[in-house]
Amino acid sequence: MEVNEGLKREIGVWGLVSNSINIIIGAGIFILPVLVAQKLGENSIWAYLICGSLMIAIMLCFAEVGSMITRTGGAYSYIETAFGKYAGFLTTNIFIFGAAVMANAAVANGLADTIGYFVPLFKLTTVRIGFFALIYAGLAYVNVKGVSNAIFIVKFNTIAKLVPLLMIAFAGWFFMAPRGSINPISITSGDLGEISLVLLFAFVGAETALNVSGEIKKPEKTIPKGIILSMFIVVILYAVIQITVQGVLGLSISDFKEAPLAEVGRRMFGPLGATIVVIGASFSMFGNISGMVLNMPRILFAAARDRIGIPQVLARVHPQYKTPHISIIVYALLGFIFSATGEFKQLVMLSSASYLLIYLGVVMALIRFRIRNIGEKPTYKVPGGYLIPVISIITILWVLSNLPFKELIAMVVMILILSAIYLVYRLAISRKP
Repeated sequence: MEVNEGLKREIGVWGLVSNSINIIIGAGIFILPVLVAQKLGENSIWAYLICGSLMIAIMLCFAEVGSMITRTGGAYSYIETAFGKYAGFLTTNIFIFGAAVMANAAVANGLADTIGYFVPLFKLTTVRIGFFALIYAGLAYVNVKGVSNAIFIVKFNTIAKLVPLLMIAFAGWFFMAPRGSINPISITSGDLGEISLVLLFAFVGAETALNVSGEIKKPEKTIPKGIILSMFIVVILYAVIQITVQGVLGLSISDFKEAPLAEVGRRMFGPLGATIVVIGASFSMFGNISGMVLNMPRILFAAARDRIGIPQVLARVHPQYKTPHISIIVYALLGFIFSATGEFKQLVMLSSASYLLIYLGVVMALIRFRIRNIGEKPTYKVPGGYLIPVISIITILWVLSNLPFKELIAMVVMILILSAIYLVYRLAISRKP
């Protein structure tokens, strides 16, 4: 059953797949191969397959819940429906500030740095601020005009970022060094757990595409197909790229921490190859930002719609374009402010932990929906009964246990502050006549 929220349903399976892949594949894959190879050596491929499989398990849970709850809001709507407004309030703020805005700001600064490789002028603060203003203002304008225009940009960026990645993934096999070019490294479960936070950060984002559930055609069928297909594509692509990069760079892989894929491109096709990869990285980072500006405002819209402590003005829908225009503008403004005020590389792990908390909430929501028969009858059901949801919960808790102490304290403090804000809000509401 489709819920009518006044929004147009224009996104099909491939629109959802493009949206998901565009968000998942950001800046990480262009530097990740070195980090993983240094930690795990020749065992890197297994880490990708393990983490990818775990993410697919989590996304299967998303697919079942998404086929039952088809309102705009994605993970927020699932958790709020299952556990109430307090849980929805925490989800909204953790998603927006912990997992999205800060990550967006880091990616925006990375994009400016990448362009600065060719245009040194971008190292100036004033130029960077103007650049950020242009990006967010332009994306806000396009998204307010209509979701179909925004999805077109997402599809274009997805293709642009995949061209250099596919070039390396498949053509790179002809430039690989002899077998055994990477030193073997003995690994422990602790090593795998430590690198999992980095790896899972590279895989997160598919669920963000579900924030536009209220604008997806036949969501009960489109969501399971689109979300699972996108995850399989990403897992395969990541694994092939890791093998290729290790094979081409060999023992020298540690010398190219900042741009390993650019070096692979240079060794394959000379300066032109490096240029293609750098341009692809730029499109990848811009695509990540554009995908977030498309999807994250829908959480603000949904939270305001459900009156859980978010200003009601954010629930307005544009009378002509039928888009949540106020939420789009506010999110873009937040992205600009955080991008212009500093770098946020130190918050990457916090962003990853924030995503995992959201995943934990959704998987637990699935279990609650099944027990209490909440929501529509699912058109897709995770196979194996409760096995996959339980494995997902155990895995998430295991990965979170590897969060450094300082970051763990920061997460706890953030949740306590948000809880206090919500308590004050509810007290204020209860005192109104």
